[in-house]
Amino acid sequence: MTSEVLCKIDGKVATVTINRASKMNSINPPFMKELSGTLRDLDDNPDVSVIILTGAGPHFGAGYDLKHAWGETYGRGPMGARKMLKDCADFEFGPWDCSKPVIAMVRGYCLAGSCELAMMCCITYASDTAMFGEPEIRFSTAPPAVIMPWIIGLKRTRELLYTGDMITAEEACSFGMVNKVFPDDRLEEETMRYARRAAAISLEGLQTTKAAINQSAEIAGMRSAITYGVEVGGILDSAETEQYRQFEAVKKEKGLSAAIRWRESQFE
Repeated sequence: MTSEVLCKIDGKVATVTINRASKMNSINPPFMKELSGTLRDLDDNPDVSVIILTGAGPHFGAGYDLKHAWGETYGRGPMGARKMLKDCADFEFGPWDCSKPVIAMVRGYCLAGSCELAMMCCITYASDTAMFGEPEIRFSTAPPAVIMPWIIGLKRTRELLYTGDMITAEEACSFGMVNKVFPDDRLEEETMRYARRAAAISLEGLQTTKAAINQSAEIAGMRSAITYGVEVGGILDSAETEQYRQFEAVKKEKGLSAAIRWRESQFE
């Protein structure tokens, strides 16, 4: 069986690759468990100082796998929705909670839960092919971890989350969601170059600095706000809105791809 998470260590830098290219690197519970375990193992490895997180193929990730039977995994109704969102939020906190710097290396689509995962990383470097966004609201579902306001501010977050619109890598960089944008053929070289420079710092120095930076956000209420968002999001995820019923009807009749195209056509 092919692993859905690949890990390569080069000196003090580990590159973790989401290996679900045939599914656009979408997220499901088995993958969540595997990636979380990989990050914990690397956190415990004294020979690794910096971690790069990327996706196999042309995309970083398309978010949570809509073909997975989430209702069967968690049950239906408010409590099932709340448990699902909590597990997803805990998963997305993986890069944040890792004591070592985690760099997201993004090309192609970086959407929904995958976008949140990238925002939880310390640094995000993107290819000029990258597109960012959180389209969940178009399907009447909520982001598990509403980290975006802490990264790009309230006004821009509202503008994006109220419509589910996508933005280019250049726009994401101007918003503060991305640190730097590179031509696609230079992305890996430039990301590795920075990772190696950071890895030249003592591991203790990196860990202490990351802890101090993270704590400044947590003291300001970041984690508490996201936890509250899980509670509120559970209400939306368990509600059958008119838009949700229409989407499910098209999906049942014509398939998921057709349902997504139908929903997207309403925002052109």
